[in-house]
Amino acid sequence: MPGAAMTAALLRRPGQKLVCECVARPAPRPGQVLVRVAACAVCRTDLHVIDGELPDPKLPLVPGHEIVGLVEACGAGADRFKPGDRVGIPWLGWTCGECRYCRAEQENLCDRARFTGYQIDGGYAEYAVADQRYCFAVPLNYDDAHAAPLLCAGLIGYRALKMAGEGERLGIYGFGAAAHIVAQVAVWQGRALYAFTRPGDGSAQGFARDLGAIWAGDSGQAPPELLDAAIIFAPVGALVPAALRAVVKGGKVVCAGIHMSDIPAFPYSILWGERHVLSVANLTRRDAEEFLALAPKVPVKTTVETFALTEVNEALARLREGRLTGAAVLLPR
Repeated sequence: MPGAAMTAALLRRPGQKLVCECVARPAPRPGQVLVRVAACAVCRTDLHVIDGELPDPKLPLVPGHEIVGLVEACGAGADRFKPGDRVGIPWLGWTCGECRYCRAEQENLCDRARFTGYQIDGGYAEYAVADQRYCFAVPLNYDDAHAAPLLCAGLIGYRALKMAGEGERLGIYGFGAAAHIVAQVAVWQGRALYAFTRPGDGSAQGFARDLGAIWAGDSGQAPPELLDAAIIFAPVGALVPAALRAVVKGGKVVCAGIHMSDIPAFPYSILWGERHVLSVANLTRRDAEEFLALAPKVPVKTTVETFALTEVNEALARLREGRLTGAAVLLPR
């Protein structure tokens, strides 16, 4: 009921811990739906917002953009969903629909785009509102907690995989939430998968092998054979030259994070040979529709660790320190 209270984890100042507070429940405006949050996965982009690495967030802010829940109410003109429908809410929360990018079906590049858990309050709360155009039906094959990582780790990973092309030998740098999803899709497609992790992280390397990687090693190691493409999920700029050295001539290096530390200088010789360096920016509604239809066919199985909303800072700390297998998921209730 609009005007009632709810619990939310708030960011009041970048660089500080989140605080769980009782706040007013939002009401849906025209074209929006009010969603009772069942689960919200914790994404590395949330860390970039909370730690101040992404500029000018809405403050105070409710982070979180991998949201699964039930529609509670619909604003005027919102008719895509009805109360009781289960929906997912991703990172891209609004676009203008008018700019050159929106008109060219590149809405992920919209200059006026607004993002869930950044400029729009997100899912670290009991309720969230969202533009109905950027909500999606969630496959019935998944419970709420296991569906939540599909909404960003899955979608961004899928977009990165498409940008990597159809090469057979694929390297993945940084084996976290997104990697563990895209790895399953890549293996299902018949690709040979090579996983690169933090030095000495035997747990992550074993996890990668369990998901079908034919080789797993430290990020500073060279793979046993050259790769056709590499996807970098870790926000470490030094991995770009490492990946360039690991791919064949004509190969692609896809940077899949929204933030990355500075890329160090590297010799032109490792770029020469028509190697490509690409970045993934956000996602499109088509990505969401395609991937959410594909995931049950693979089938993608997400590995999650669940936390109560009041444990949000612990979940964030474990993600920051690399102490998670798969994805952390908050359960507000």
